[in-house]
Amino acid sequence: MSYSLESFAAECHDILTADPGPSGREEVRKILSKALNDDGFVAETLGPDNTTERQVIYEDPDLGFCILAHVNLGAKASPPHDHGPAWAIYGQAKGVTEMSEWDCVKPPKDGLPGEVKLKKQYDMTRGSAYVYNEGDLHSPRRTEETRLIRFEGQNMDNVQRDAYVIAAS
Repeated sequence: MSYSLESFAAECHDILTADPGPSGREEVRKILSKALNDDGFVAETLGPDNTTERQVIYEDPDLGFCILAHVNLGAKASPPHDHGPAWAIYGQAKGVTEMSEWDCVKPPKDGLPGEVKLKKQYDMTRGSAYVYNEGDLHSPRRTEETRLIRFEGQNMDNVQRDAYVIAAS
């Protein structure tokens, strides 16, 4: 089955309407993985003319989730973070992202960042997709061009989130 952005977003809407919790997100992750192996879908959403680092390509008017296209033209790393009150799904279309997951060892307090320790690391390659539920701490690192689709449970443009640093050994 070939996906258009419109048909993909509609299927995600239907899944999340029926089950907005972790099991519904897991179903969205599965269809995202399939869509990321669809050359037509990847060309439509992340094609060679797209050079925008972060672009909302769909925002659901009823449920509020967003689908974003991310194009990173060079190396980039993000510090450990969560998505505040929301969840996220990351899906790789091109290149390799090294993803780290973290355990919180000291929560943020009084304006100071929280501290984390590494739980696990893995490489995301084409078709890889992972769910990060509310509070799941993670950090992506890329050494070359990557293209990915990311879901946000809500548009994170104006949501303040806590900061985290890696705890000293």
